[in-house]
Parts: sequence; C-alpha cells; structure tokens
Amino acid sequence: MTTTTTDIPSAVLAALALPPLAGLDEPRASGRACVWERERLTIETAVDLGEQLAPADSASTIGQRWFPRSCHKHLAQRAHDALFTHSRQCDDCKVPDKCDVGRWMYRLMREHRR
Repeated sequence: MTTTTTDIPSAVLAALALPPLAGLDEPRASGRACVWERERLTIETAVDLGEQLAPADSASTIGQRWFPRSCHKHLAQRAHDALFTHSRQCDDCKVPDKCDVGRWMYRLMREHRR
C-alpha cells in the first residue's frame, strides 16, 4: 500500500528540498521512480509526497502540476539531513516540541527508516 504524506506542511516539503521539475526525467516526474534517486517504485515502496505546483524554475514547467513520490530509504535520509540543517538555524528547535518543522522531520525519519 502506498504511504500518503499529502498532509506534510509546505515548510517541511521546502526543507526536504524536492528537486526542480525541469531537471527530472519522466519516471521521476510522474512518480514511477524515487524523486531523489531514480529507484523504481511499487505500491509497497512508494511514499506519496502530494500534488505539487512547479514554481518558476524553468519557463517550460511554470505552474505545472506534478506528483512526486519517494522510496522510504531516501525520504528518511532527506528528513535526517533536513533536520540537521534546520535545527542548527532554528531557535524553536532548542525548546522541546516547539518547532513543527523539526517534529515533522523527526517523524518522517522514524516512520520511513528501514
């Protein structure tokens, strides 16, 4: 079963740093492969990152809707890296349970590590 994480706040998705749509091949842009590492996805291995609207990163993709998905391994790794980067710059992360972004990253790491 596909794990759906469409309720991930936009600040968390920004911290995860989805790659720009313009630089993705078709399998990664369509969600058939991991958005970060090209690993082929199945219903059991896919994590839905929700519908995204491409920003103005390229004239060819402005406003295009896309549906990125990740494998569990790479989502956990990205969340770990993002938490490390985010927590060094965030004063709220110094107070337990105050930072929503930090809590989300920790949750994604725990839920998707294998």
